[in-house]
Amino acid sequence: MAQVKSAFEKAMEKMEQIADLTAEEMEQMRSREKLKELLASFYKGELDRDKLWQHTKGFAPSLLKEAQESMLDTLGLASSDEDLRQRKDGVLAIEALKAKQNTSAIEHAFNSLGKLQKEYEEGKKKVLEELRAAIEANPQMRLRPVRTADGRTVMQAAMSVDEAMQGRLADFLSEHEKRYDDAFRRTIEKAKKELK
Repeated sequence: MAQVKSAFEKAMEKMEQIADLTAEEMEQMRSREKLKELLASFYKGELDRDKLWQHTKGFAPSLLKEAQESMLDTLGLASSDEDLRQRKDGVLAIEALKAKQNTSAIEHAFNSLGKLQKEYEEGKKKVLEELRAAIEANPQMRLRPVRTADGRTVMQAAMSVDEAMQGRLADFLSEHEKRYDDAFRRTIEKAKKELK
């Protein structure tokens, strides 16, 4: 039967692993931790792009790329315009530190992300407006089946326009969001490939 290790034993094993690290590996570990702290401050708005650039000067190229990928990973279809702009500024600030830069491809990727968000919201709004107009113009769309006491099913006009919309809208919105979320993720992955 396997023996359960105490927290102390686990901590000792971790310390032994750390003790086995080379000086270079220790420095990289410290730099990675500092990078996490810098990114957390950047996300909170405590650092702007210029200060982020200043603090990440001298980091290894692999860590710079890791920081950029981390910023891209924090974005989603529901990200605000401000978050998108901030991440773009941060990724471009770090890109400026690299010997081989791919600024135009990164800007294009962020523009594509913004465009996808806008298309998603406009498509959603358009469908809502069209569905509302159709339901208001056609009262039969507000009918719902109701079982009577004698076991028959009859159609009853008891739904409000909003209730009728919710039933018909749920499936469309789910598919609409999935399609745009997939495109958003693909664009982020494409942007990551542009990072050198």
